[in-house]
Amino acid sequence: MKFASVFVLFFCSTFKKSQGKSKPKPACEYPPLQWCRSLEIAIQCRVQKQCLELNATRPNLPVPRVEVTLYYESLCPDCRAFLTQQLFPTWAMLHDIMDVKLVPYGNAQELPSGNSPFTCQHGEPECHGNMIEACVLHSVGLYSAFPVIYCMESAANVLDAAQPCLQLHVPSMMWDSVTSCVKGELGFKLMHENALKTKALSPAKTHVPWVTINGEYTDDFQDKAMSSLFNLVCRMYKGGKPPACTGAQKKLDRRLF
Repeated sequence: MKFASVFVLFFCSTFKKSQGKSKPKPACEYPPLQWCRSLEIAIQCRVQKQCLELNATRPNLPVPRVEVTLYYESLCPDCRAFLTQQLFPTWAMLHDIMDVKLVPYGNAQELPSGNSPFTCQHGEPECHGNMIEACVLHSVGLYSAFPVIYCMESAANVLDAAQPCLQLHVPSMMWDSVTSCVKGELGFKLMHENALKTKALSPAKTHVPWVTINGEYTDDFQDKAMSSLFNLVCRMYKGGKPPACTGAQKKLDRRLF
């Protein structure tokens, strides 16, 4: 299921004007997934009314969100498939009831000495990819970084896609700041932190992708996440189910227009 496209189609459909008038051009530098992130962005992208309508469909109960944490490595084929086919599409549809944490490290090893303090299962390029993604996450946070990482992981070449994906999804962030992080002490610090998080897993990680739900790993969670993370998150959420989970069509208030 292409859940992410539904979000985009919602906004695309709202740009049509009645009586055959032409479509307005959105004057903003933000991708669709960020249009309703703040009132300022919504105004800049001329979708404030559409965001109000979208907000009307969001759950209001103060119930804890479902936390999904992915321990992965940037060039692992199975990790890439899960991130692009399960995790990102589910988050795009259910980000109101779920939180995502990404820990790019996987089966890497931290060395006590040497010119390169880390070795990775798929070689030095993977260590480089892990660090790029860690630096982007640290700099702009998950909400803005996730589309960049999705773009990278769904590309034919993860590393070659890094810079254009950043320019596409976070145009305000300069590529030089990413390379400075990767080559400097901050990048190594972030990798060390991810190493500690990965080593602290209980039970210990035996493979990647490794998925925890609300901080817990079970074989059942893993199997269900791999087959249909969307259904798992909907079932795990304790509050009122959003329309995306139930398939219900909610009548929207057209007076907003």
